[in-house]
Amino acid sequence: MTVKVRTGGRTLEISRPEKVLFPEDGFTKADLVDHYRAVARRMVPQLRGRPLMLERHPDGIDGEGFMQKDVPDHFPDWIHRAELPKQDGTVTYALCDDTATLLFLADQACVTPHRFLSRADRPDHPDRLVFDLDPPKSGDFGLVRQAARLLHALLGEELGLPSLVMTTGSRGLHVLVPLDRGAPFDDVRSFARAAADVLAARHPDRLTTEPRKDKRGDRLYLDTARNAYAQTAVAPYAVRARQGAPVAAPLTWADVDDPDLTPVRWTLATTDGLLKTNPWQDAPRAHALGPAVRRLRTLKQGTQ
Repeated sequence: MTVKVRTGGRTLEISRPEKVLFPEDGFTKADLVDHYRAVARRMVPQLRGRPLMLERHPDGIDGEGFMQKDVPDHFPDWIHRAELPKQDGTVTYALCDDTATLLFLADQACVTPHRFLSRADRPDHPDRLVFDLDPPKSGDFGLVRQAARLLHALLGEELGLPSLVMTTGSRGLHVLVPLDRGAPFDDVRSFARAAADVLAARHPDRLTTEPRKDKRGDRLYLDTARNAYAQTAVAPYAVRARQGAPVAAPLTWADVDDPDLTPVRWTLATTDGLLKTNPWQDAPRAHALGPAVRRLRTLKQGTQ
């Protein structure tokens, strides 16, 4: 069985729309396509021009899924592509520049698109910096909210970098900083790690930059490792391949103060509610990293 969906002047055939992708919840491929069609106006601008890692689950999330970098031969030629270097050759990534592409990917059982932090035209120069706030084993989300607020204050009030926040649809939050693409990944990663170190040093009982799980204790991990070439982060409005079909969703900073906030606040079943407000409508403009680097250096010198 197939159904036809028309968008942007293209007609897509959705194969096996009745295929159940989330067995515990009963969500089908048709439900996934409907979600991505509903959020496309908000989501596509967050994806446009960015190479994607495709998390595909053709047998449902309980089956053997896989991560796909290279565009398969059967993808239609109207889907945009970017051939980028890797250590021993190149990778041809898919770009999602329109709604038709987003729905085609959903038809391919791409449950979750993960995006580059840079665009394909300047892949070594990110326009997003991301801090992944990873809670301890206890899953204390109150600690995640506290860490997000502390990071927001450090970035904005002390370093002059406004930030955005979103749920990941998993356990934590992502705090993102829009950048002007002036700095290469090496500089961005170094800055992110140095900022995380400052925050962890201020709150050593709650926060850490220790990558080894067995050394973190009950502290939240300030993960900055995604700030590197060809690393990806879950895209806003993406569905996660987890029971309940949670959605990675933009938040306002006021949302972070809500004690009832959870990392799975939005799901595939609540897409309509997710779209009632637009938390990133007044997103801050992109900033240069250089002034923040200098402020951070002065800040660290003042604490020595």
